[in-house]
Amino acid sequence: MSSGFSFESLNKAQRDAVGAIDGPVMILAGAGTGKTRTVTCRIANMLERKVSAHNILAVTFTNKAAAEMRERIGGMVTRKAAEDMTVCTFHSLCVRLLRGGIERLGYKKNFSIYTGSDQVGLMKQLLVRKGGANSPLKPEHILGAISKLKNAGQDPGTHHDEFIGILATAYQNELRAQNAVDFDDLLVLGEKLLTEHEDVRDVFREQYQRVTVDEFQDTNALQMRLLQQLVGPPYHVCVVGDDDQSIYGWRGAEVANILQFEKFFPNPKVILLEENYRSTLAVLHTANSLIKHNLGRRAKVLTTTRVGGAQVRIVSMPGDSEEAEFIAEEIIEEKNLAKKAWEDFAVLFRTNGQCRKLEEALRERKIPYRMVGAQSFFDRREIRDVIAYAQLLAAPESDVALLRVLNAPNRGIGQTTAVLATDFSREANKSVWEALCDPAFTHTLGAKTRACIESFVALIAGAKNRIDLSRDNAGKVLREMIAEIDYIPWLMRGCKTEKERDARTEGIHSIIQQLDDYAARGKKLHDFLDAVSLSSYREDDLESKQGVTLITLHASKGLEFPHVYLVGLEEGTLPHKRSIQEGTRDEERRLLYVGITRARERLTLTYCATRVKYGEQVSCQPSSFLNELDGEHLLISSYDEIMGREASDDELENFFSSTKNMFDE
Repeated sequence: MSSGFSFESLNKAQRDAVGAIDGPVMILAGAGTGKTRTVTCRIANMLERKVSAHNILAVTFTNKAAAEMRERIGGMVTRKAAEDMTVCTFHSLCVRLLRGGIERLGYKKNFSIYTGSDQVGLMKQLLVRKGGANSPLKPEHILGAISKLKNAGQDPGTHHDEFIGILATAYQNELRAQNAVDFDDLLVLGEKLLTEHEDVRDVFREQYQRVTVDEFQDTNALQMRLLQQLVGPPYHVCVVGDDDQSIYGWRGAEVANILQFEKFFPNPKVILLEENYRSTLAVLHTANSLIKHNLGRRAKVLTTTRVGGAQVRIVSMPGDSEEAEFIAEEIIEEKNLAKKAWEDFAVLFRTNGQCRKLEEALRERKIPYRMVGAQSFFDRREIRDVIAYAQLLAAPESDVALLRVLNAPNRGIGQTTAVLATDFSREANKSVWEALCDPAFTHTLGAKTRACIESFVALIAGAKNRIDLSRDNAGKVLREMIAEIDYIPWLMRGCKTEKERDARTEGIHSIIQQLDDYAARGKKLHDFLDAVSLSSYREDDLESKQGVTLITLHASKGLEFPHVYLVGLEEGTLPHKRSIQEGTRDEERRLLYVGITRARERLTLTYCATRVKYGEQVSCQPSSFLNELDGEHLLISSYDEIMGREASDDELENFFSSTKNMFDE
């Protein structure tokens, strides 16, 4: 097999990593050191050395990263070999494990996966049922608490808040009754299956003989236990990560997994990637000078082969309005003078609340921008409705899906009937679907409502039979059912613009086409629903948007930009006041380090003397992290100094031309 890489194209540390295909290996890959290339070359090298593609597992943290890794490997080896490997997220891996043995844990094989919107819908129902209709608790907060306990290996019913504990127990019971699991259950049950059932564990160890885990610094204790169950002697496991970029402790990531890797797998080979191909010397020197203040880290010093480059600027601002206006004006100036694209500029901030002034300043100047965190395709109302119908065709017992579309479109089954059906189902220990099919319930209703329910039951049962018994294409069945119930005309009546109508119609056709494609490849309806559930747990696709990037520091990890503005370096903002109280300053320092190392060419750090918070102007102090930066490559200035200096001829010409352009638009 001829691979698309040569050892000569790699530096020495990368060559060592690519060549180390046996036993436990830990690749400590600093920011911008060619980590992805090294990992993909290492897998290509395994294939070249006759490791079967079927025996290779690569675990990533996002669907996008998994797709990119498979694509890259496919470019180096045969497309067939890339397809035969398993490249997936931890959650996707656990779906595979559980489809192969969840019956051992008391579930049926055709379990459903609850996505975020399903979970919120169920928790809202439980809050009402348990007398918390007027509770200040938000469903998202309760679900977050449940998630944290599950990932820590604890029973959510033991939460210190008794009411949350009651809700958590009811939530788990409801999921179990519906033969459903949520995202955290995938990991919990996957690990439980491997731990408690040696024969299942042996099957998967036999298949996945070579395991690679990317972004290892983001794994939590549960994922580490799962990995230990999956990988047996001789421990052909490779983990790749950087403890200096471990910034997800607040959601359970354990930096100890990478700092104490030797505890989990014996005598690993540790390889450091320190040659940075992204940033200038000034940026890297500043980043190195900051991160060395973290104690207990695995020491590494990023170096660069790039010469020259601008100094890192630290600019003090009078207030957040001036900060936003300064950045917007400078982006216009730099774009025109240096002939840059809008996409070359990024503004990074610690919290979402900091971007409002920035948005205003960009809008006033007609600067296009892209925000990370826009509504996911899978959160759109019409997509959730169509997926709910698909879930009913797979498992009508799914209460949340059924209640979502019971009267969408309107079919004469109102909210009152839905509540009565839910109450009956709970008292009879049945699903809502079973209640709708039970004469003991339907005969308590009026003749008109009973007829509407019978029509709905016949619709779903008939469509389900076409798939299960007649083996009809599930996409075709769903499309015809959506047409039969006049769903799209009903949806269109609520649309305000032609653009909205087109977008919603396009979305419906798109999701049904995905199901068609699955069926054409011989996949089952459950395979499609698994994929959709896992896709809804997705990341933003920046490439599909245009403009200056506004992004939180957490979301910026893995990205890079020629020009970076890192704003709000004030004590209490970065480091965040919560981290000061909780003693997690090290993680905040890593967060700043991640932000600094996003910059390829120019980096500007700003802080304000005052900032508007909750409608009031408050005084701010510069971040204590600024004192930790070595001054060798720093240029320290203020808003007043920069605005007060005399403009050059080029800048004046640019100002008049950009002003003219604004009036011409």
